[in-house]
Amino acid sequence: MAKTNEPTVIKKYANRRLYNTGTSTYVTLEDLGTMVKSEEDFVVFDAKSGEDITRSVLTQIIFEQENKGQNLLPITFLRQLIRFYGDSMQNLVPSYLEFSIDSLTRDQGKLREQMSQAFGGNPFEAMEDQVRRNTEVFERAMRMFLPFGGGRGAEQPAAATPPRAESGNELDALKRQLADMQKKIDQLAGDKKA
Repeated sequence: MAKTNEPTVIKKYANRRLYNTGTSTYVTLEDLGTMVKSEEDFVVFDAKSGEDITRSVLTQIIFEQENKGQNLLPITFLRQLIRFYGDSMQNLVPSYLEFSIDSLTRDQGKLREQMSQAFGGNPFEAMEDQVRRNTEVFERAMRMFLPFGGGRGAEQPAAATPPRAESGNELDALKRQLADMQKKIDQLAGDKKA
């Protein structure tokens, strides 16, 4: 079947069966996973209601892969992701994750080459560097939303960024930041009373 620009329509029936309208065959989650890997775009609709359920089906594919022992998502990542639900940062997370995965996908050829060159050393060094760059981008984006010092542009020196605890004692660093913010709030409140 020739590929088109339109995504293949998959219908999910009440008996949980998935029907590929492009090939007129029933498919499994594994088949859909193969389609994703071969970059074949599809959308999944509930056959009865017509509701787009693509997100939940893709999540189900990930769940199945994780259950097979092909663990891709670290536990700390999953826990942090759950913490973002209902949080004020929830709306930023999808954009950040999409940006990060797009960046990783774009750089995967370069990353593979660097990892193969580093075969005798630390093969994860290139990946750690990529994560570090993504984290820096995320931190810059987050600073735009911080009160009293948010929105700092690139013209600010690096020393103006919030202190980071290199020794792993991040709680103390956060306490210092909170105290600094409280001082600024107190100063602003004092200025307004005068």
